[in-house]
Amino acid sequence: MQQEQGLPPEFTQYVPDFLETHAMMVATAFLALPLAAGLGAALAFRPRRRGTPARSAPVIQTQIVLAIIGAVVMLIVGSSLARAFGVVGVAGLIRYRAKIDDPKDAVVMLATLTVGLACGVGLYGLALFTTVFILAMLWVVESVEPERRKTFELKIASPDPAALRVGVENILRRSKIKFELRSAGAKELCYETDLPLAVRTDRIANAILLLQPAGETEVAWEEKRKK
Repeated sequence: MQQEQGLPPEFTQYVPDFLETHAMMVATAFLALPLAAGLGAALAFRPRRRGTPARSAPVIQTQIVLAIIGAVVMLIVGSSLARAFGVVGVAGLIRYRAKIDDPKDAVVMLATLTVGLACGVGLYGLALFTTVFILAMLWVVESVEPERRKTFELKIASPDPAALRVGVENILRRSKIKFELRSAGAKELCYETDLPLAVRTDRIANAILLLQPAGETEVAWEEKRKK
């Protein structure tokens, strides 16, 4: 078994003996984690072939963070067979059955497990550096994540829907809602709308009702769940 190399002599004079192992591990992680993130990003952002489905931003971000977690796990295991069996045993105990909407939440669970394993084997410097690095990486990838949206079917019933159409569409545009007119009948307008999560449907409905204050207009929102 190859013996681990220590820190360069010019640095050991500044590091207390009891911290030398932690400093060496952090120095290794300082190189390994950014490299893992870069290679993971290269795979996650690979060119998409024509005809293949568009990739989801949360899935791309998850793939990058998984590469980092893989590197940290191997740093923890090192050349210790006992640690390798310990990691497999702990991972096998995890049973999480709750529905997770964002894949990043699942990978953050793995990150917390990894940090806990590092603390458990006494690699405190690696645990601290990993936590800071993953927090920074999540902040970077989430800052460029497209705004999350929700899809609704908007139905507007009125004695004269044609008179409302221009006003309704102006309200939707001002609220930064993407819309498509699906049907326009004698009594009803029907739109498919795509809203930012921060937009409240009740405020949009009230604005539409004010277009005809006589009380003859009805507004209904029906959320369309992605399959």
